[in-house]
Amino acid sequence: MVTITRAETRDVRFPTSLDKTGSDAMNAAGDYSSAYCILYTDSEYTGHGMTFTIGRGNDVVCTAITYLTDRLAGRTLASLVSNWGATWRYLVSDSQLRWIGPEKGVIHLALGAVVNALWDLWAKTLNKPVWRIVADMTPAEVVACIDFRYITDALTPEEALAILEKAEAGKAARVKEAEESKAVPAYTTSAGWLGYGEDKMRGLLQETLAKGFRHFKIKVGSDVATDRTRLRIAREVIGYDAGNVLMVDANQVWSVPEAITYMQQLAEFKPWFIEEPTSPDDVLGHAAVRKALRPLGIGVATGEMCQNRVMFKQFLQAEAIDICQIDACRLGGVNEVLAVLLLAAKFGIPIVPHSGGVGLPEYTQHLSTIDYVVVSGKKSLLEYVDHLHEHFLHPAEIVEGYYRTPMEPGYSVEMKRESMAAYEFPGKEGVSWWRGEEAKGILEGEKI
Repeated sequence: MVTITRAETRDVRFPTSLDKTGSDAMNAAGDYSSAYCILYTDSEYTGHGMTFTIGRGNDVVCTAITYLTDRLAGRTLASLVSNWGATWRYLVSDSQLRWIGPEKGVIHLALGAVVNALWDLWAKTLNKPVWRIVADMTPAEVVACIDFRYITDALTPEEALAILEKAEAGKAARVKEAEESKAVPAYTTSAGWLGYGEDKMRGLLQETLAKGFRHFKIKVGSDVATDRTRLRIAREVIGYDAGNVLMVDANQVWSVPEAITYMQQLAEFKPWFIEEPTSPDDVLGHAAVRKALRPLGIGVATGEMCQNRVMFKQFLQAEAIDICQIDACRLGGVNEVLAVLLLAAKFGIPIVPHSGGVGLPEYTQHLSTIDYVVVSGKKSLLEYVDHLHEHFLHPAEIVEGYYRTPMEPGYSVEMKRESMAAYEFPGKEGVSWWRGEEAKGILEGEKI
């Protein structure tokens, strides 16, 4: 019997602001960071989870992780996973911690790291990847993983069960496709960061096109003239062939009227969707943008900053989105993601996870596989950014335009110990990059 004995948190930050990786209209210079959680047990197994941030405040999430893992000390793994829905409810039910949420913000980011660490631990004890655990469950077992509080007006347990039972048809064939790494087609954002110059963007587009990518996302929102130039370059490289798809992402920078006007001026470049056109909490604003852009053939996507299943429920009920972009750790881990996958399946909206950040492709390859194999039965796309994978024991990998389906036990975000030490913040003198001369420019800039 595996018992959780203690937990450790690590504040790990990578200086991506130096080369503008991850830059967009709202976030000009982020340092891709991991608020990391390790669950130790009385066995050889450890559970690894993380939440993605972009620098300052990562330490705050680490502190919240500590509070939540206190609730797991001394508990057996079997007692926690035997009734996953009840465990998830237990983890969000400390009333004093709940007050600084509830089920959103820093405390919910921390929850994602802790819940995902539990799934990683469980998967290792079962000698399976996380996606395969869910694929091997019965529909009733999947439903039992979910806390349905606040969403039964849109999805009842009975409706969820019916969706999963319907998806049992053809499931064995989809599992085989997953095993052959043909379940999750990828799209790339790596060429489209807003801080990249035109020559660099052009070169990266050519490079990713040559690698077989056919879906490309470009950041927008600086100014119309600049964005028109960037999108013109993108189309010059990838063309207008129906097989080459362009998407754009504003990262919340516009008001609703601005989003509509701005996108009307970019419509000639035929983007499939505009991602995060306005505030991530503005359900009715997204609905208004979607209605205005529909005649132009432009869809609306959001979810990267969508903080819980309740917000996703409202976006779907209000017919506010064409694409549902779950996030592996802004939501409260695998359990809450399952709830949103089922909500999206009921409303007929495809899942295209947010995956632009350290560790996110490693996580979301499991989630997209679960959606295809277990829930929707339909292939969708998954974002891929070609950064920082070398720091993980089992990095995400693209093979012939598809994610290589993870087959190693766990949730794929176990980070190399040497990478943790090298980029821990503030870290040890003589060990951490953040103690060296190169870091001074970033740290001095933080004080301004």
